[in-house]
Amino acid sequence: MKKNNLILTMLALLFVSFSFAQDQDDETTDEKSNIQEYTPSKLLKKGQWDIKFFNSIYTQTERTDERSNSVTIPRETFFTNTTEIYTGISDNRRINIGFIFQVRSNTFGGAGALDVFKFKDNGQARSGLTTIAPSIRVQPFKNISNFSFTSSVYLPIFKDKANAPYLDKRSVFWETKFFYDKTFGQDKWQVFTQADFGFNFGEKGKDANPTDSNVGERFANNSLFLPLAAFLSYFPSAESTVYVNAKQAFLIDLGNDFAQNSTSVGVGTKYQLNDVLNVEASFDKFVRGNNFQGLGQTFSIGLRALF
Repeated sequence: MKKNNLILTMLALLFVSFSFAQDQDDETTDEKSNIQEYTPSKLLKKGQWDIKFFNSIYTQTERTDERSNSVTIPRETFFTNTTEIYTGISDNRRINIGFIFQVRSNTFGGAGALDVFKFKDNGQARSGLTTIAPSIRVQPFKNISNFSFTSSVYLPIFKDKANAPYLDKRSVFWETKFFYDKTFGQDKWQVFTQADFGFNFGEKGKDANPTDSNVGERFANNSLFLPLAAFLSYFPSAESTVYVNAKQAFLIDLGNDFAQNSTSVGVGTKYQLNDVLNVEASFDKFVRGNNFQGLGQTFSIGLRALF
């Protein structure tokens, strides 16, 4: 019942945003807003800054077994705050550099979903600053401004603890994301696609020393993470959008004897508050998976500043 109420609340927020935006149509101009112009495919001008605070809560009471059968488990919840800071450095708007860091808080054993905000460290909870990542964005083709890629190297900086709850992957993670978008229908519609290639480096879990290492945090080492995503957005006005998305992700074994895959669908909305700030809210549901894949929901809210 609680899960259904959360889904209904998210849909209600999308409806309110859609209705409000329609009321503002008479006040819009032909000039594109930031949420229309600065998709992940588009790079910043020289000296321009992009700062994004994105918060997600993933919570689950179901997961698959070693195949694709759903099993019930005590609630587990994972909170992630991702802060991204980028700036343009090239006159031709084709290179951006930036920095990413992540803070996580996880709870296990049936704790309430909001207990992650207590940021505790005990036998059933763990939290802390987990990764930092230098990052670069590149528009490789001069005549295709709506195609780009972002390459980042995530470095785990949290302390390794044996017999501790899971906090984050214990691996150096090199991720490259490819972005492409296409606007059509008199700027009312947009298709956005994303393909990631993420390599997890590090020792195998079975090779780690169990007396001083968290073996469970090495599950993804020596693997390729390959998520694919497609978004369809509708702009009731220049200042607002609603979207639906579908994602398919693969964790491909490259030597750690563990592979996984999942499928999720979602909805979301963005609203341009002023010339600098916009907000985003979204909901995603994992509808299938394989090999101990969670079948939970993700609730996200973000704030982005462009100046």
